[in-house]
Amino acid sequence: MRIYDIIRKKRDNHELSKAEIDFFVEKYSKGEIPDYQASALLMAIYLNKMNKQETVYLTEAMMNSGDVIDLSEIQGIKVDKHSTGGVGDKTTIALAPLVAACGAPVAKMSGRGLGHTGGTLDKLESIPGFSIEMEAKKFIDSVNEHKIAVCGQTASIAVADKKMYALRDVTATVDNISLIAASIMCKKLASGANAILLDVKTGDGAFMKTLDDSFELAKAMVDIGCGMNRETIGMITDMDEPLGFAVGNSLEVIEAIETLKGNGPKDFVMLCETLGAYMLVLAKTVNNFDEGIKKIREAITSGVALDKLRVFIENQGGDKRVVDDYSLLPTASKIVEIKAPKSGYISKIEAEEIGVSAMILGAGRETKEDELDLSAGIVLEKKVGDYVAQGDVLAYMHLNKEEKLEQASARFIGAYEIVEERVEPKKLVYGVVTKNEVKKF
Repeated sequence: MRIYDIIRKKRDNHELSKAEIDFFVEKYSKGEIPDYQASALLMAIYLNKMNKQETVYLTEAMMNSGDVIDLSEIQGIKVDKHSTGGVGDKTTIALAPLVAACGAPVAKMSGRGLGHTGGTLDKLESIPGFSIEMEAKKFIDSVNEHKIAVCGQTASIAVADKKMYALRDVTATVDNISLIAASIMCKKLASGANAILLDVKTGDGAFMKTLDDSFELAKAMVDIGCGMNRETIGMITDMDEPLGFAVGNSLEVIEAIETLKGNGPKDFVMLCETLGAYMLVLAKTVNNFDEGIKKIREAITSGVALDKLRVFIENQGGDKRVVDDYSLLPTASKIVEIKAPKSGYISKIEAEEIGVSAMILGAGRETKEDELDLSAGIVLEKKVGDYVAQGDVLAYMHLNKEEKLEQASARFIGAYEIVEERVEPKKLVYGVVTKNEVKKF
């Protein structure tokens, strides 16, 4: 078999076999296929696309290019949740203990953030002492005993993906549904879960900007998961404005804790309830979605979800007192009010620009080497649909570097559109994709 023939075959828009895809992934991972030939094949895939079967083969080959985690020692159906990312997306911090409190095992491997805000691991590390490094035995024992553990992905998972993504990034071949879906799913599948819930964000602050693209990506990922015998559900949720009010690592931890205390923002609570209910369905802990919603809500009102959060924090070396004392979290030296430049109804908040302004304050990374300021960020006071009078507080900026304030506040103000006519808030959930149907709401 020769890579030249595989490139030519895909260039001429023919379907690649499993053997051809396996050959490419294995040889490229080992450095036996040069970047210029890999680039040619990726461009042929980008232009001519892959069908459902080719995408499954590619994902499987990338998954098998590194370690595949065996979680068979964990009792029950392990459910993983993956979000395609966004601004203010602190969902795992509230959702994992919430689902675990309802009896479903949550064995989650997460990543760090690169871009507007920190990732789940960065947010959890805002908690003093919290460790995301876990030996395999401790990880498995934690889930069996407490139903919950969250740790960092090992560098040896899906090694082909890291190499291939770096090449796609510099050859303008990132924006292809099959390549995106395979990149996301190979890591999820290698992480050992039996079932996967996908939260596919759509809108300004999301990777996928349009509803059509978001549904297409969700369908591709559900097809992959189901094609590899993992029950998989995809949800399409809004990211046209930040999720909840808090953007920034320790600030988002506080909002997640408040949510488990029953005081969360309306949109974030609804997202946690909806995702949680589907996770319980996938884990076979409940029989249907409505039963799942009821169980999730009871876990909050009874306080068992908050108790589970304390157990989760303590088990991973963190100071569980943060649940009741937020002063133990990293705190910014300065809090600045950002005021509305005029009166009217908020018609739009560009989520990505809010994320960028939080990154300027230190809440996100522009490069992998950047050090996060875990206390920096933004807490919104108003969302789309709200009325503001000129001079009302739109948000509070939490910062330690005053020299960043002017640039960050200019980006922030520019993200808001304020109009005279009343505006209805956007819906949060646009649809659900399962193996058998695409349901749009």
